[in-house]
Amino acid sequence: MLKYNGGKAHAEAKLKSALQLQDLLDATRILVPRARSGRESDSDIEVEHAEKLRQVRAVLEEGGHFSGIYRKVQLKPSNWVRVPKDNREGEEYPVEALMVLKYGGVLTHAGRKQAEELGRYFRNNMYPSEGPGLLRLHSTYRHDLKIYSSDEGRVQMSAAAFAKGLLDLEGELTPILVSLVSKDSSMLDGLQDGTIDINEAKAQLHDIITSSEVAHYNEPMEFPWMVDGARVPKNAAQLLTDLAELTKEITAQVKMLSDDEDEKAAIGSDSPNPPYDIAKALGKAEIDTDRLLAGLPCGSESFLLMFARWKKLERDLYNERKKRFDTTQIPDIYDSCKYDLLHNSHLNLTGLSDLFEVSQLLADSVIPNEYGINPKQKLKIGSKIARRLLGKILIDLHNTRREVAAAAAESDIYNDIMTVSSAKRKERSYYEEVKHECVERSISNKKGIDLDDSHEETKYCLDPKYANVVEPERRVRTRLYFTSESHIHSLMNVLRYCNLDESLNGEESLVCRSSLDLLFKTRELDYMSYIVLRMFENTEVPLEDPKRFRIEMTFSRGADISSLEGGGKESLLPDDHTMPIMEPERLQEVGSYITLDKFDKMARPFAMPAEDFPPAAPQPLPVRFCKDIELRGKLQHKSDMMSGVLKRKTKRLQE
Repeated sequence: MLKYNGGKAHAEAKLKSALQLQDLLDATRILVPRARSGRESDSDIEVEHAEKLRQVRAVLEEGGHFSGIYRKVQLKPSNWVRVPKDNREGEEYPVEALMVLKYGGVLTHAGRKQAEELGRYFRNNMYPSEGPGLLRLHSTYRHDLKIYSSDEGRVQMSAAAFAKGLLDLEGELTPILVSLVSKDSSMLDGLQDGTIDINEAKAQLHDIITSSEVAHYNEPMEFPWMVDGARVPKNAAQLLTDLAELTKEITAQVKMLSDDEDEKAAIGSDSPNPPYDIAKALGKAEIDTDRLLAGLPCGSESFLLMFARWKKLERDLYNERKKRFDTTQIPDIYDSCKYDLLHNSHLNLTGLSDLFEVSQLLADSVIPNEYGINPKQKLKIGSKIARRLLGKILIDLHNTRREVAAAAAESDIYNDIMTVSSAKRKERSYYEEVKHECVERSISNKKGIDLDDSHEETKYCLDPKYANVVEPERRVRTRLYFTSESHIHSLMNVLRYCNLDESLNGEESLVCRSSLDLLFKTRELDYMSYIVLRMFENTEVPLEDPKRFRIEMTFSRGADISSLEGGGKESLLPDDHTMPIMEPERLQEVGSYITLDKFDKMARPFAMPAEDFPPAAPQPLPVRFCKDIELRGKLQHKSDMMSGVLKRKTKRLQE
């Protein structure tokens, strides 16, 4: 620790590089017992310590070399002594530290395949009147696409796989990730802004679940989603006890498999788990059938690490000494159980399907309530977690409206100009409009409107002279954000409960009544769940009419896990471990819509601070409407003269 934290007694050391991790692996190999002693004098603490050291070694040895972004170690000093020096009080010296090893989070073969398929679905279904034509729009710089991701490795790879399917790309995911996906941890990572409120909600939820008297939340009522702790089952306390017992049974079975693997390695036999290279595995979208036929866990996991996963869950769920349950572990147990049921059903773990059923009942009530046990608390937590994401979405919508309005005005100006000069003038105006917008944005920033430098985007334009397309001015803007389940829950909670804020008293929800009921009945947001906001333009009404731009919202709960709910029968499980993505559901009634102005009014209070946004009211367009052709010619001549001056100045600067 002191070697890599600069020798500071209270500083934390983070080990990420190959050299640092190799140094740690060398030290761990020295400390790991060569074999189980079997002595009766071995205490439980000594046995557990030896198990942890073997788990650390297994993680660090995985793949045979260090690569990628899936392993890191934190060394945090936790106890110090003061060392006398030169007859003085001396300095503190660390004598104890906590080591935290983070590993995993690798996108599975199934996850990659599902992400690519969803990308293809978006290409063919989300763009009206386009379908495969989206590829032509993109290849001719008429598709303005930006992709953002959180800092997690599997989220980044999911974004790259989705982009591969959306744009019909070929090759490995890593180049796609580097060239198309931008990391934005400040917008898409972490829960730190809502930590206090989330912990408060979790504490309240713990009391509800462990209480012997749970309210009858399942009884019919007009607005069931308004009840505190909605969806908590009446027998939650008994289910929690069953969960702990079933988790112990699964852990014991996995331990036997791990011990058998350890014994084979100790006597020098061929390793039952050959080195698994994560870097190479990322290039595969197909299942590794050889490992399954050999009776090994799917993916890169060994039995030892599988045991470590389950042992930690068992230990954290119920504290034997304090006789206390930790209900925050319920989602983790459910995820672990679901993973093994889908990917490791060939191991035939007894009781796994029962554990899945019990954990699902509890997780369906715990997960939504961790982000607030009632609507107002959900709104408060949601606005803290998703405020930057929601703010960026509003900026996207306003930028799109500004560009569309400018393009429409530009088109109106040139309707009466002779056909011979129309193309040249249109081309010149198009590029001047882009330049003008950049200048306008710079001036706005100086006036105190901060659009956040991290979200300034490079703009590429199509030159009509070199484009073999009928409508070179036609463009589509797409912004994709890949993040965690916490952000999806938070954003959804703001969208459906924002009308409960005092400042919006009396307003209807952005989500219709039937969709509120649907969201309440949606049990979980699984892998590749998504929310889509599409903005449409009605060219039949004036630019200043609020009905010119409307918003349509849809959502999907992601992967369809119905095949896992059949009692874990192998006949119902998919052979390639993949699950179809659920079709999107509308959040408004058919035929109804939300105007951009209304969406902005209701969402803005819960987004970034107001000073980070452009003005809500539409700005005067940088265009002059003239009926007098002679006057228009004079203005054009003056513009040409100014353009010539700028070109000469630019040339001098370049020289």
